[in-house]
Amino acid sequence: MRASPHRVRSPLGAPAALLLALVTVVATLLGAAPAARADTLLCEQYGTATVQGRYVVQNNRWGTAATQCVTATDTGFRLTRADGAVPTDGPPKAYPSVFNGCHYTRCSPGTALPARLSGIASAPSAVSYGFVGDAVYNASYDIWLDPAPRTDGVNRTEIMIWFHRSGPVQPIGSPVGTATVGGRSWQVWTGGNGSNDVISFVAPSALAEWNFDVMDFVRETVARGMARNDWYLTSVQAGFEPWQNGAGLAVHSFSSAVNPGTPPTGPGEPGPAAACAVTFAPNVWTGGFTANVTVSHTGPAALDPWQLAFTLPPGQRITQAWNAAVTPSSGTVTATGAAHNARIEAGGSQTFGFQGTYDGAFAPPSGFRLNGVACT
Repeated sequence: MRASPHRVRSPLGAPAALLLALVTVVATLLGAAPAARADTLLCEQYGTATVQGRYVVQNNRWGTAATQCVTATDTGFRLTRADGAVPTDGPPKAYPSVFNGCHYTRCSPGTALPARLSGIASAPSAVSYGFVGDAVYNASYDIWLDPAPRTDGVNRTEIMIWFHRSGPVQPIGSPVGTATVGGRSWQVWTGGNGSNDVISFVAPSALAEWNFDVMDFVRETVARGMARNDWYLTSVQAGFEPWQNGAGLAVHSFSSAVNPGTPPTGPGEPGPAAACAVTFAPNVWTGGFTANVTVSHTGPAALDPWQLAFTLPPGQRITQAWNAAVTPSSGTVTATGAAHNARIEAGGSQTFGFQGTYDGAFAPPSGFRLNGVACT
């Protein structure tokens, strides 16, 4: 039917056509308004989702066949379902987390990682955790280092920052003392999981949120001989290792950046890269030995402090040391100069010694590295 040519007015006097047009405009504007991002539920064993346009949330259930689900939110994730339990004296059942960098071939959008340690001035990060009280878990921040810019798997050294732990769980290895990193005091553990070395920094009490520089922990690890400045930072991750239950745990927010440039040095930090030579002089008897170790520094600048890392053969164990603290007692160990010999001048040397036991045939240590740089 053909419309009437005369105009119909609304009860308020506005033309019906104008009112219809206004309604249409409003409807169009409402339709154009961006909808809030819907949370993403991930129940696949290694399911992932991108958050904030630049980080990756991963379910990462690898130690159990029981169901686990995480919900990726706008700023992080929450552990929605965490069935099952594993013994607390072994590995956890999963590591649900959010990361920047590359992890098993998956790289976060626009990441600057992997990046060479010597080319990173700072790597600021911030994380906020939500804890629960009816589960056994840790809240841990992982930093992965490797001699090569790998994007495809397990890396050489894993740095773990334990923000909180609930229940009878502990880091890999054994405690080797304390350290002040990022202005906070931490208990330090070192060990290995069969695939890579692990150094853990354990907070003395629960730390729910923190802004910090990842490189502070990296430099401490290099100073302890567990990494080198020519290695690469491949990823940083914030999440949880649950052993029993865990539903309700959350990373409320996460941020990570990598700023290129020359790393700073200062008191208590390893100085310029070392060029060095090591003389190992043992005195061996059946089942035991002593050894004097002379570290010669041929680099252009003094080292203060100095730390010499090396690897003991299987079955060899250090029972005491002099002129240096040597920890742990087996495996990959680090000798740190005492107060009276903490500095090695350019062209100078320091000597320390230790006593130990061994099984089978005696063999000397290997892989000597002075402040992260290989020695001859």
